[in-house]
Amino acid sequence: MSSFNKVILMGNLTRDPELRVTAGGLSICKLSMATNRVFQTKDGERKEEVTYVDIDAFGRQAETISKYMAKGRSLLVEGRLKLDSWETPQGDKRSKLGVVLENFQFTGGRGDAAGGESGGGETTHIERNSPPSRTTAPKAPVDDIEEDDVPF
Repeated sequence: MSSFNKVILMGNLTRDPELRVTAGGLSICKLSMATNRVFQTKDGERKEEVTYVDIDAFGRQAETISKYMAKGRSLLVEGRLKLDSWETPQGDKRSKLGVVLENFQFTGGRGDAAGGESGGGETTHIERNSPPSRTTAPKAPVDDIEEDDVPF
């Protein structure tokens, strides 16, 4: 049986992106996004539901997002779901569903801290098939991620 794993999200960053570089030079950017859903209940009451999503970007895309994005900015992300599992020091098993970024577009205008702009904001497209960048920028190394574990 075939399967399909694709996620498309647009929302605002809830914090500044965190860029790290592995000992082998692979850039990894962790970011968090909030997406909103507005709906009406059966009683006609307007409600808003917020979903927070953690996203991991790799290579050149990670560097670009880290350079141009900040908390509150709007971003369109295309990627795939990934389940992370771990065990706490107390022995409890935990898991979290996140997104591995494959492609993205900037959706806010330049200097637009809130992310939305009336009128056409500038959109920049980054190709997902571009080769990952191996930078030697002086960033904090990521100790718990091996390059063989990076999900390309």
